[in-house]
Amino acid sequence: MDREERLAAAIAILDRLVAFDTVSEKSNLALIDWIADYLAGYGIASARSSAFDGKANLFATIGPPEEGGVLLSGHTDVVPVAGQAWQSDPFRLAERDGRLCGRGSADMKGFLALVLALVPAARARRLSVPLHLAFTHDEETGCFGAPALIRTLPEGIARPRLAIVGEPTSMEVANRQKGCGFFRTRVTGKDGHSSAPGRGANAIVAAAAIIAEIGRLAAEAERRVRPESGFDPPHTTLSVGTIRGGAAVNIIARECEFEWDLRNVPEDDAAALKARLDDFIAADLLPRLRAVYPQAAIETETIVNVPPLLPEAASPAEALARRLTGANATTTVSFATEAGLYQQAGIPAIVCGPGSIAVAHQPDEYIARGELAAGHGFLDRLLDWAANPA
Repeated sequence: MDREERLAAAIAILDRLVAFDTVSEKSNLALIDWIADYLAGYGIASARSSAFDGKANLFATIGPPEEGGVLLSGHTDVVPVAGQAWQSDPFRLAERDGRLCGRGSADMKGFLALVLALVPAARARRLSVPLHLAFTHDEETGCFGAPALIRTLPEGIARPRLAIVGEPTSMEVANRQKGCGFFRTRVTGKDGHSSAPGRGANAIVAAAAIIAEIGRLAAEAERRVRPESGFDPPHTTLSVGTIRGGAAVNIIARECEFEWDLRNVPEDDAAALKARLDDFIAADLLPRLRAVYPQAAIETETIVNVPPLLPEAASPAEALARRLTGANATTTVSFATEAGLYQQAGIPAIVCGPGSIAVAHQPDEYIARGELAAGHGFLDRLLDWAANPA
């Protein structure tokens, strides 16, 4: 099968992958079953792992299993389409002006389709370096699937030497990403009649004080701007996304809950920033609440904790990706990916894949034929290198 035929095969596979509605709140098992059957058709065994019922990661190796190799990693889940104005069925691939439209086409089923289209050629080659294939679940909701897959990876010399996470970067090599944390803070106070607010402990007022402190930390982080970092924005950010509280306008609010996020540049310590907020609550706010109502409580739950991706000196992942792309420089991504988790597990990682993050999560999300061709060329060169790693 020549390059054009393999690209056509990738588009056919993408059509099939897009047809699986793998919005994160739903199961991805039908898609995983399809991939497992596809791999089995080429004599490739696969193994599953999962962090949740009704979800699965899939891992497979092409080439000598006793050797460490290159891990090609991508997530199978996609974001919702509800409320978005699509010109066509988001779960049916539609081509318009060379753009292949469908939910997940860029983020990141296009990369998965290219990897799967490479399988017949990889199976036919005698590889010196194995290619490991990783398909994960629940990346979009907080990178929850990848840790389960990482825990099942082989150890010793068979452990992957490096990971390429194929998120859409327009085939640029990204060696830095921000960390990402999502938190839920609950405040419990004392209700009462609003005509005597001093007799209660207002949970909404307390939550507002915490939110104001988050705002102060955000303003401080913004002053630590790093224009040379390549991030957009070039500093750590903190923001509040949701808030719920109170029962009626004439009742002192007994409960309030809000969700907030922290996206840190690698130079800022996310744990230290959160600790400063925790200290404000413990040393200042909570004592004031309990002076009125001793049973008052404030609890913060960590929902998501994705580590940043850090540049590594002499990183084999970066060196290989730059060799395959011909890039003389690296870039950064401000969105969260699974690359930091692989790096945290001792596997050097970079982010590099076809398509643009600018169209991800949007109505009429698309990947252009030319973008798929660029990703196809990258994987072709990787296959040549894996056969002859000179």
